[in-house]
Amino acid sequence: MGCCDLHFRRGSRGGRRSEAAVESERVPPGIDPTKAHPSRRYNYWLGGKDNFAVDRESAEMVASAFPTVGLAARENRAFLKRVVGYLAGEAGIGQFLDIGTGLPSAGNVHEVAQAIEPTSRIVYVDNDQVVLVHARALLTSAPEGRTAYIEADLRDPDRILADPDLRRTLDMTRPVALMLVATMHFIVDEDDPYGIFARLVSALPSGSHVVMTHATSDHLTPEQYAVSEEANKRSGVPFRLRGSDEFARFFGGLELLPPGITSVVEWRPDVPEADRPSIEDVSMLCAVARVP
Repeated sequence: MGCCDLHFRRGSRGGRRSEAAVESERVPPGIDPTKAHPSRRYNYWLGGKDNFAVDRESAEMVASAFPTVGLAARENRAFLKRVVGYLAGEAGIGQFLDIGTGLPSAGNVHEVAQAIEPTSRIVYVDNDQVVLVHARALLTSAPEGRTAYIEADLRDPDRILADPDLRRTLDMTRPVALMLVATMHFIVDEDDPYGIFARLVSALPSGSHVVMTHATSDHLTPEQYAVSEEANKRSGVPFRLRGSDEFARFFGGLELLPPGITSVVEWRPDVPEADRPSIEDVSMLCAVARVP
């Protein structure tokens, strides 16, 4: 599953692109240039260049219904840095399983964690060939720690958990931080999101932590929700907004840490309230929980 993508902007075009557009960009082997991918779309919203025309078209489609999607992506990324800093520092977590890594950019999980605890170990997981190429080159560990990258899909949790690189990198008898940052909203109801989440959590020992952010429908009227649903369908990327109650269902049996389920904007903020964007404009829930 590609990382941290969000939801909803403009237009009647989306999904597939013209043959001329496909031919105008050099596409690495193994990539379908007619199909948008969440990690590359997220890269576009963050101002990156590692994306194709189909990704940009899909991103603009989403933004037609959610014009502040770029802001939401940036706030989600800022939350990631804050929460990893908390986990590696105050919570004393030295191992991270980041599913839905996305394209590397400043402030990756291992950079934040190893700046605090150089022996931290991180396993990244994504299912995009572009991410794979960048990960091998850029997701490099501090000498004292270790990183690994697994090409796998969140919809196959057993494949992730059984991967030899995960077992070589992480000690699954010791606490691990499971990072699902802007990822679970790509798991639609037919894919059994709660079952996937439960399977991953079942592999974590006591004292582990779970981090999730998720695009929400909490701030939408029924009419706005219908518009956003239609825009997401036309964008070519499966997507499922969830409300607070649906989001809370993921955390049954876990110990929610303060401040509980909230907006990414309001989780341990490091800027004054007057300088923060509105939770409506960001429209992203988050929670951090401990495995008892």
